[in-house]
Amino acid sequence: MSTQDKLILYTNHRCPWAHRAHIALEELKIPFEEVIIDLDTPRTAEYLQINPRGLVPALSHNGEILIESGIVAQFLVDRYPSHLVPASNEPGGALRRARIGLFADAFFSKFQTPLFGLYSAKTEEEREAAVEKAVAGLVKEVEPLLADASPYFGGSDKITFAEVLTASFAIRLLSLIKADLHPKSLGVAIEEKAPNFLKWAKTVSVHPSVTSIYNETDILESAKKRIAKLRASA
Repeated sequence: MSTQDKLILYTNHRCPWAHRAHIALEELKIPFEEVIIDLDTPRTAEYLQINPRGLVPALSHNGEILIESGIVAQFLVDRYPSHLVPASNEPGGALRRARIGLFADAFFSKFQTPLFGLYSAKTEEEREAAVEKAVAGLVKEVEPLLADASPYFGGSDKITFAEVLTASFAIRLLSLIKADLHPKSLGVAIEEKAPNFLKWAKTVSVHPSVTSIYNETDILESAKKRIAKLRASA
């Protein structure tokens, strides 16, 4: 790492997307300045100059602004080589990166995205249908990719870039299930049908790099308000 690098992370600790950058930075042990962006109020003109989309995270690297969590996380692991992911030109590196990409795609497109249907569901039947669709995607697409987790993705004994991309959502999932903000049937189905995933999720959810900014009480309070708002507008 260049000692000349100056990093400023514009973030909010409640945001799972911004949480990705925190996991990477914590694992890489890179010093950075943190600026908290209030997500409950309109973005300031100053922040919109930094990120016209108004989202978090945004990362300033020596004055160059990067936005979108996946791009920020990818930049960090490429800029500061580590155990998180091998370089693409290392032996097996390109394949390892492709496997991580597939895992992240399956996690979000086949499981996490269908879960969002819980928030717009108007009836118990619609909520259960969302659970069924999400669990089906989890079992078919994600569960097999964690068969060799030991305990982290791909048989690694250390957290990897796969966890950087997904752990912030895994920890929230377990919190929401525990707090009964997700249907009980979701937790039961995951326990019965996706043991690889459940074991992995429990492991990553207690990792110091994942828990470093995670305040479960704040997350659950925010989730309650968001769920109520989404259901009211559904």
